[in-house]
Amino acid sequence: MVGFLLVALLGAGAASTPAPAQSAAPAANAPAPAADAWAAMRFLLGDWVGEGGGDPGSGSGSFSFRFDLGEKVIVRRDHSEYPRGGGAAPIVHDGLMVVYPETEDGALAAVYFDNEGHVIRYRTQLGEGGQSVVFLSEAAPSSPRFRLAYSRVDEDTVEVRFSIAPPGRPDAFKLYLGGRCRRVRKG
Repeated sequence: MVGFLLVALLGAGAASTPAPAQSAAPAANAPAPAADAWAAMRFLLGDWVGEGGGDPGSGSGSFSFRFDLGEKVIVRRDHSEYPRGGGAAPIVHDGLMVVYPETEDGALAAVYFDNEGHVIRYRTQLGEGGQSVVFLSEAAPSSPRFRLAYSRVDEDTVEVRFSIAPPGRPDAFKLYLGGRCRRVRKG
């Protein structure tokens, strides 16, 4: 399915050609321009750093949200490190997530990959007024369920919370890790 999704996204971009420029005003019965499908996520665009903690311990990290493919998708890349005692190398976690419009009405979905081999498919819940975004994986009886939430604190600060629900209890989320992040560069 992921291969199909990538082919569909890339193929659609390669097959389309720009329409010729028009100088005439649109017809009176022309449809209104589509609303900004990304409006509720724009507060996340840019580069972020932060510190936090949870089950893996205290750590620090960074992430970015950037448009790609001509603003058809948003790509999030993340990197975090959790120190271990005794001079051991830190635990390093890297991830990549692609957010895309899944339906004609602009509903967003995402697929996430990381260096541990996880692949998580999310549906996106957008908060009112562009103040929060929640990525929620689908419930499956024999698998954990994941929730990744970003809440805007102010213009350049977000709270991030990653929670996990155990198999068979899809709404019994327990915070796995969380923290506050500050924007270091707008996107």
